[in-house]
Amino acid sequence: MLNLKKELEIMMHLRRDGRETLTRISSATNLPISTIYDRVKNNKTGFVKRHISLLNFAKLGYDCHINLVLKVGKEDRERLRDFLLHQHAVNTLYRINNGYDFSAECVFRNIKYAEEFIDQLQDKFKIKELRTYHIIDELCKEVFLSDPLHVDLVCEK
Repeated sequence: MLNLKKELEIMMHLRRDGRETLTRISSATNLPISTIYDRVKNNKTGFVKRHISLLNFAKLGYDCHINLVLKVGKEDRERLRDFLLHQHAVNTLYRINNGYDFSAECVFRNIKYAEEFIDQLQDKFKIKELRTYHIIDELCKEVFLSDPLHVDLVCEK
């Protein structure tokens, strides 16, 4: 059984580069390739939710990237949740607190489509408050546990 620090070191390498070879991870962690393979394949710790690729939306022609923060009446909350979960423009959806109900990261080809989507939301639901934040530049994403310092902080008791 590997200790937590070694498990997190494997995850750290995969967080940096999900396509890093097991041989390189083995060299960096001083663990046998077979152990690393078993850990990655079986995911016994449950640390990995799923394996995905991070896309460059602009290169795909989706130049409008926004975060919507929504507050809705209690009677519309479940309907709005279901609606947002089934919209192709919604990339990430969170249930949040502090006076709001949802945060939705959305991608659109341009601002016109974003505005039409927002109009549709306001027509279909009793939106009490809606805040729109246009994402100008992604400064960092998915960096937690991609650095040895993070591993040490998590293992600190």
